[in-house]
Amino acid sequence: MLYDTLVETYVKLEATTKRLEMTAILAELLKKAEPDEMAEVVYLTQGKIHPDWTGEPELGMAEKSVIEAIIKATGLPKAKVEQLIAETGDIGHAAEAALRGKKVKSFGGKQPTASEVYNTLDAIANESGQGSSARKVDRLVKLMVNVSPTAARYLARTVVGALRLGIGDMTILDALAIARTGSKDAREALERAYYLSSDLGDVAETLAGKGMEGIEHFQITVGKPIMAMAAQRLGSAEEIVEKLGKLSAEYKLDGERLQIHKEGEKVQLFSRRLENITHMYPDAVKMAKDHIKAKTAIVEGEVVATDPNTGEMHPFQTLMQRRRKYKIEEMMEKLPVTIFLFDCLYADDKDYTLDPYPVRKKKLEEIIDETDNFHRVESIETDDPKEIERFFEQSIADGTEGLVCKSLANESVYRAGARSWLWVKLKRSYQSKMSDPVDLVVVGAFHGMGRRAGSYGALLGAAYDKETDMYRTVCKVGSGFTDEVLVKLPKDLESLRHEGRHPLVDSLLKADIWFAPERVMEVLGDELTLSPIHTAGFDAIRKGAGLAVRFPRFQRWREDKSSEEATTVPELLDMYRSQLKQIEKTDEG
Repeated sequence: MLYDTLVETYVKLEATTKRLEMTAILAELLKKAEPDEMAEVVYLTQGKIHPDWTGEPELGMAEKSVIEAIIKATGLPKAKVEQLIAETGDIGHAAEAALRGKKVKSFGGKQPTASEVYNTLDAIANESGQGSSARKVDRLVKLMVNVSPTAARYLARTVVGALRLGIGDMTILDALAIARTGSKDAREALERAYYLSSDLGDVAETLAGKGMEGIEHFQITVGKPIMAMAAQRLGSAEEIVEKLGKLSAEYKLDGERLQIHKEGEKVQLFSRRLENITHMYPDAVKMAKDHIKAKTAIVEGEVVATDPNTGEMHPFQTLMQRRRKYKIEEMMEKLPVTIFLFDCLYADDKDYTLDPYPVRKKKLEEIIDETDNFHRVESIETDDPKEIERFFEQSIADGTEGLVCKSLANESVYRAGARSWLWVKLKRSYQSKMSDPVDLVVVGAFHGMGRRAGSYGALLGAAYDKETDMYRTVCKVGSGFTDEVLVKLPKDLESLRHEGRHPLVDSLLKADIWFAPERVMEVLGDELTLSPIHTAGFDAIRKGAGLAVRFPRFQRWREDKSSEEATTVPELLDMYRSQLKQIEKTDEG
């Protein structure tokens, strides 16, 4: 497949904001791809070379390097290229205009295939050492002179990390199902394979090469992170017992969720966002290597910063000091960690994700040697609300956020990538209205005035609607920002700016600036209310109204969460209904 074939698809995708049309356009592309190039086609369309969790070098080139490549490819003066960027506001359109306005001599005499472009971009990403910047530019020039001006537009955007076509992972899965099976019926099986591997390229290649049989027998691979299962929320122990019956109540810790992969002597750590964070926690790696007895294993837990003298648990913000590239050993001494384990997903070459939670708990106990800093999370098994309340109070006294209550029923499998009613959170803040924060995706901004002139006066926050792969607005957040955060907002969000409303964003409000839905912020409000101007849960409670956060306040950036792990629309609806129940109980009292 020629790279220009991909580009024809990209042009069509940019011309529509309708998800069904985008799915159909993408399906046509995926029908044409050969099995051995399918993964590369998918990665290129995602604007990447490898899945994010691989730890492989990132593709991103500096804009000045791309400008240098355009100059070399066209012979235009630097001032002219910079003028084109200023006029178009986009490095991609500037590259296209430069190549259209100049007859370019081809180096190779033939258009590159998608695989050739992929391999060249992979080589660019892996260039290092003295002279690497020049070698990257030269590789890019050789691509630019052999592709069409339109292809140069998307090539330039790809290398600077700005290829945003408005398609989410779920849209790609739908397109794969249609392209290779003729309908969306295979979507559920494809989704499970994706959640077990976090690798759309691998799923696409398996489907193209081995058909649905390969997908149905898709195997977990140690070293490829499994997408985390998430919990729902309820406001009382009584509601939780009514929902789950007998359950395992476990401490909910204020740390970073960790997925530990062990294969022989090799240990890798992945965050909830599927980042490879192995190098950040060498102490955790050693503990896992020493105290997980299984030869192969994937276990989940929470890493928490602890006081070396008292054993007291530090808050999440303190732990984030361990997220660094330099002086890791120094911070390891200053902020030691404790690993609290709660699940076993894979052990001794057996997949446990389809086993009930009691089986996984027992296996976890069997395969670890517990120590003071590496042990299972504190838990009890009960169906008594009063016992849960007592354990809840104990957990708060011990410095946790509350409890996660997990079903012990036969159907309590590990639902990778899903927010399930098999797990339910109970936190102190749920005891009254909305004093617990929600995680919202930044989809737009409004210009600041007065003291905020030159920055943003408010951000537009949205919840994730997984069913439609859309982000639906919940509130404008204009308070809670420190002066430091305010000053940095335009620069921090610059790379996400999008011309017009992003295709995955559903908004009745017109923002001054729109963003690709990628950055997550934690927001605290007074309560959830019905609103005619926000689209989250629109018509679900009352016709013509959605849900909104009243008096929202920015709390912090959630760097540990991807946009698809933000608070969901169904979750907000459940919170609102729970809030109504609390009000009714108060009125009855």
